Amino acid sequence: MNLDRAYENSAYIAGGSSYPAMWTAQAEAFRISHSALSRIDCPYGDGTRQKYDLFLPEGPIEGMLIFVHGGYWKAFDKSTWSHLAAGAVARGWQVAMPGYTLCPEARITDIAREIADAVTTIVAQTKGPVVLTGHSAGGHLVARIVCGLLDKSVMHRIRRVVPISPVSDLKPLMQTSMNDILQIDLTEANAESPCYLPAPSVPVTVWVGGAERPAFIEQAAKLARVWECDLEIAEGRNHFDVIEALDRNGKLLGFLLS
Repeated sequence: MNLDRAYENSAYIAGGSSYPAMWTAQAEAFRISHSALSRIDCPYGDGTRQKYDLFLPEGPIEGMLIFVHGGYWKAFDKSTWSHLAAGAVARGWQVAMPGYTLCPEARITDIAREIADAVTTIVAQTKGPVVLTGHSAGGHLVARIVCGLLDKSVMHRIRRVVPISPVSDLKPLMQTSMNDILQIDLTEANAESPCYLPAPSVPVTVWVGGAERPAFIEQAAKLARVWECDLEIAEGRNHFDVIEALDRNGKLLGFLLS
């Protein structure tokens, strides 16, 4: 069975193909306007993409929000999402956005460990509480790394984790054409799918749009059910605009920083 349609988002969202260009433009505009308080391409490893961008608030720092981007582990870059830092920065939080090596140059197993290294580096260089979130493939990654890939000292710093529209079970993706790039096999799917791993010790809330493709709602609900954690369904939100609630007055950001 081919599940390409089940995991296709753009074709089922009005104006879906226009979103990447819009995100890129908004991200660039934010970096320009916030350049004095930005630290771009901070290294956490030796790889070309093993860097993170850091955005600072003007006044006292309340804490650190780490956002991991999506793109099915094979697309996009940290620089596409800079504008999503604006809301948290306006409320006194630092925001770090790590990049990572994309498939097929790396496997999902490798990417998860890169993000664990990034979070470890970022946490070591900041004080105060840390909240961890990510969207789509990034939602998978933040859920995965809190299942045994972070040292206890790092886990102790994390106040909450919010996977947004996460892919919590990798097995269905083995039946999509994108697996030619992802190269997920059964061993990796079992080892790297959060829904097959014990729930972490930190509070987790799974967030998903109510207007998303059924496969993504099922993926989110499955993780919440297996981990026995909260599930928030954002009514009317699709896979692309669900992250817009990270703006200054958005419900998602308010929950993350509470």
